[in-house]
Amino acid sequence: MANRDGHRRFGNIRKRESGRYQIRYPGPDGRMHSGPTTYATRTEADRALTLIEAQMISGEWTDPDRGKVLLGDYARTWIKERPGLRPKTIELYTWLLDRHIVPGLGGVAVGKLTTQMIRSWRAKLIDNGVSVSTAAKAYRLLRAVLMTAVEEDKLLSRNPCRIKGADNEQTPERPILTVAQVFELADKMADRRFRALILLTTFASLRWGEVIALRRSDIDLKARTVRVREQLIELDGGDMVLAPPKSRASKRTVSIPSAIVPALTEHLAEFVDQADDAFVFLGKRSGYLRGGNFRREAKWAEALKEMGVKELHFHDLRHTGNTLAAQSGASLADLKARMGHDSDRAALIYQHATRDADQRIADALSARVEADRKAASGKKESSAEG
Repeated sequence: MANRDGHRRFGNIRKRESGRYQIRYPGPDGRMHSGPTTYATRTEADRALTLIEAQMISGEWTDPDRGKVLLGDYARTWIKERPGLRPKTIELYTWLLDRHIVPGLGGVAVGKLTTQMIRSWRAKLIDNGVSVSTAAKAYRLLRAVLMTAVEEDKLLSRNPCRIKGADNEQTPERPILTVAQVFELADKMADRRFRALILLTTFASLRWGEVIALRRSDIDLKARTVRVREQLIELDGGDMVLAPPKSRASKRTVSIPSAIVPALTEHLAEFVDQADDAFVFLGKRSGYLRGGNFRREAKWAEALKEMGVKELHFHDLRHTGNTLAAQSGASLADLKARMGHDSDRAALIYQHATRDADQRIADALSARVEADRKAASGKKESSAEG
């Protein structure tokens, strides 16, 4: 705005030899900044300064010079400096960045990114055959990176990732086993060491990395509980790394159904060393249990084929356990606590979930198992008599 003597209170305008007008103004950092472009008339230049002054007053102004950093460079620094990222997460983020984000947007200055650019980038990913799930993961990473650019580094006035539904993976519904099928699968494992693995993973709703990291001291058969305090992660290079659980909520103690205690008792006696820190589930050569080794030694695919079950992943055992627990009448809060749901909200719910409620879930699961097995046994006896 100009004062009565014709001079502006904020910034200044000068006419260049080309006849266009250039603006300069003091930033919150104490430095003078030039406008990103020139203007055809003094009135347009004056309006631009008025808008910049309003942005500074509202706290929405961003330094156009700092916004010139390329997205690819900024995102790599973001991954490097992000606190608390686990090795597997760093691998995933780096892969998503190099494979799906940098080719389309990496050379664009952060301050120049627009919602239209990001919408076009996502559409090209889908058109080139990238799955909706992978595109959603890449979009969520990009949104997180740019949120830091907005809130912490002030490179943008607002996050351009504003595409509704772009963060939804739309994954297909996974298969769920019946109680009888869980026990059948456990019995069909080619190596008996894996029978307890199948039962514990399912009925305690454990993740693969959690169950293979269990030590003898984590299982209390008298209290009927299993404690999750770490996970084993297999990196892309093949290294196995012990790490904290996936989230704060994932560090938990879960009640187990009494119906699977005999299988666990047998497993601990036959396959596990007596030391408290001995791993409960190991490969044949006493090394860390890897996914590929397990599927091969257990003859996972062959067992599923015999059962007539298609496309069942190991993680679907946890999904089955979660479903059975929900069917037991557990509240949403208690169910999320048992699952170790990986969100801040679920972690908070877990902290307030009661031990008694979790025990009721285990008791209901045990009753369900006993009922199903008793019914199956009755059918066999009737068939034999006939």
